[in-house]
Amino acid sequence: MKLFLCAIAVTLCVAATSESGAGFDCPKPNGQFADEVQCDKYYVCDDGVAKAKLCPDGLVFDPFNRKINKCDQPFNVDCEDRTELQEPKSTTYCPRKNGFFAHPEAHICNIFYNCIDGDALEMKCTVGLHFDEYSGTCVWPDTAKREGCGDPEKKSESGFSCPKDQPKTDVRGQVVTHPKYPHPTDCQKFYVCLNGDDPRDLGCQLGEVYNEQTEMCDAPENVPGCEDWYKDTDDKKD
Repeated sequence: MKLFLCAIAVTLCVAATSESGAGFDCPKPNGQFADEVQCDKYYVCDDGVAKAKLCPDGLVFDPFNRKINKCDQPFNVDCEDRTELQEPKSTTYCPRKNGFFAHPEAHICNIFYNCIDGDALEMKCTVGLHFDEYSGTCVWPDTAKREGCGDPEKKSESGFSCPKDQPKTDVRGQVVTHPKYPHPTDCQKFYVCLNGDDPRDLGCQLGEVYNEQTEMCDAPENVPGCEDWYKDTDDKKD
């Protein structure tokens, strides 16, 4: 499952730097055409005369884009064999002046930066998701497959750790911020994962058991398998 970011609308002007397009044969008298080896370089042909131009650092040229400004994010463009790029103009948190980039610390996978002309805007994925540079979106951890993500596994006092493979979702498919989980052997106890990764041991008051369906404490007779929980306890005391 892939959840997409709400993209920030940004108008990026094509870099003013241009140079002679000598040696480039215009396929048509007028238009914009890709360089054969460099993905962020292209040519503007005017009456058969070519001028070479570069996309803003971090963007690449998309010959199939019908817009006037054909420079776009790399994850939206198939550069094929055009693998070369201009020298990067990096700033803090921005390996290139424009684009979406992961946090520089490998274990921080839910924070990323939207770089606009070298200025970095910090952004966070929805709880339980990781940023994926290849798609420019936040996705499930098993889709991102990023190594070293997250702090060392956190455990509650009883040794419970929050599940990481698939974040818990509600009936609308939204990630649950503080998911709860039943104790495997004790009907009265349950766990809560604060912000999805900080486990805590909790329990219902005496006389009640945890109901996984409602995610609340309930009367034993309403929870299949726990109907006799306190009866069994009383028998043990006798």
